[in-house]
Amino acid sequence: MSTARELFYISAIFSLLGTLNLANYSRGTTPNYPDDRKVNRGIAPSSTDRIRTYISSGWDNLTRSTSNCASYEDTKTDGPRILYLPTEVSEPPFLKELQDRCGVRVEHLPRQILNPGEVNLKEIPNEGLLYLENPYVVPGGKFNEMYGWDSYFIIRGLLRENRRTLARGMIENFFFEIEHYGGVLNANRTYYLTRSQPPFLTSMILAQYDADEAAGQGDLKWIEKAYGFALRDYEQWNKEPHLAGDTGLSRYFDHGNGPVPEIEGDPDKYYRGAAQFFLEHGGVSESHLFRIDGGGSANQSLEPNFDVFVCDSQATKPKDPNCAPADRVALTSEFYKGDRSMRESGFDVSFRFGSFGADTHHYAPVCLNSLLYKTENDLERISILLGRTDQARRWRTKSLERRKRMEKYFWDGVKGIFFDYDFETHKRSSYEYATTFYPLWAGLASKNQARDLVRNLSLFQQEGGLAMSRKETGAQWDYPYGWAPVQLLTVEGLRKYGYNSEADRIAASFLTMVMENFERDQTIREKYNVVTRSSETHIEAGYAQNVIGFGWTNAVILELLHELSPKLRAQLDSK
Repeated sequence: MSTARELFYISAIFSLLGTLNLANYSRGTTPNYPDDRKVNRGIAPSSTDRIRTYISSGWDNLTRSTSNCASYEDTKTDGPRILYLPTEVSEPPFLKELQDRCGVRVEHLPRQILNPGEVNLKEIPNEGLLYLENPYVVPGGKFNEMYGWDSYFIIRGLLRENRRTLARGMIENFFFEIEHYGGVLNANRTYYLTRSQPPFLTSMILAQYDADEAAGQGDLKWIEKAYGFALRDYEQWNKEPHLAGDTGLSRYFDHGNGPVPEIEGDPDKYYRGAAQFFLEHGGVSESHLFRIDGGGSANQSLEPNFDVFVCDSQATKPKDPNCAPADRVALTSEFYKGDRSMRESGFDVSFRFGSFGADTHHYAPVCLNSLLYKTENDLERISILLGRTDQARRWRTKSLERRKRMEKYFWDGVKGIFFDYDFETHKRSSYEYATTFYPLWAGLASKNQARDLVRNLSLFQQEGGLAMSRKETGAQWDYPYGWAPVQLLTVEGLRKYGYNSEADRIAASFLTMVMENFERDQTIREKYNVVTRSSETHIEAGYAQNVIGFGWTNAVILELLHELSPKLRAQLDSK
């Protein structure tokens, strides 16, 4: 790491705290910073109080429930407001009043759903909200439903502020989803019935239990109930179609087919852009394209098809006079399977699993299997709490076996990084991605692996925290963007292995960036450009909006502030 970069991280911490003069530290040498990020600008006094107040009041603003009319707004799709109940659940009496007050139609799903993938979305002609029993916190903006992995971080924030009842109700909602919708859903809308999201359920359960226990209200009966639902959630990731070939590991896989309907605006615009990209980079023979006039199977021809163009110059945009029309093409069913599976991963959109994530379902991912390793360890802990020593031993065996397989397929000892594994080509990926730090959070990395990962922090570290990757693809889950959840998981993983100074450096870089932007516009966003330390984004692959709210960013700020070293936290909280 360069001297200038080191000085930036030091200044990022102390400009926040107002305790160090950088010029004195650098003995007269001042780094060449851009004018809009000079260190002496710093953070206004009491900014932490203001951001904490914003976050605390935001929980209520972001809370939804079946009786709240705001819950039924969905800018991602058109159509009437509909609330769907599970087939086997009777309509609660209060819903009759709701129909008039909120203009909502109440219907039952066409069939009972016992397992993931059993629903045929064609049997549900109108999209709608899925009934949940308890209030829940949404991310914000167009994300106006209860999401799977977002909720883990949101629950952490709620528990940090002693909102234990609301947090527990959200976890109970996931139990309801498992019981009545086949599993933990991407979110509670009908178009999400075919997929889940990264598995954090046991992490939620134990976070809740630990908070209750600390308050003298630990509930082993609840833990026993939770164990049954956690087991059902775990099992779906460890059977077909979620198995990653013969690796003994797991993959992301959406049970649905074809394009997703929930892309805001015109979904065809996104998919047409993907088709144009593949045509320009691989021609009509590209494996993700299907040539309409070139013959093919009937099921392929049912997919949407697009007019695409070929230009003589890369500087010439499609549909300019100098562009010649190419064959009419469609994206293949395999592309759509990968596209949907990418959305189950939560990293939509990234080029980590091929361009536009089109090969997601061909990979055993580091992130997913790290979370499943942690799930196995969590289930071991819950088994011990319940006095089930035989089950605890079985979970220990499972986690050790997964750890061994992950080291075999993911760990590159030369580069010192965990990479995803393509089980179709039997090759380890070379795409450097910030999920390489998940094994630290899950506790599966060895001490030597942790040391190598710390040495490679510089591959991802930027002035505002960790960038997701090193490749600028135009996608929001790639360089130069950083996301709150990955900052928290990495910081906590580093602390778990004793790298507290590195953890403080990343936490301070991200916190100061978010706070500086908050001072400017009084909002918190879902993502940030960690290179420019700005909430301004320029997304080309996926939705361009940087949503305000924002549930998991709010929660991560609270956790990072809490976990800072005692000296830094004390000085920060005194402002």
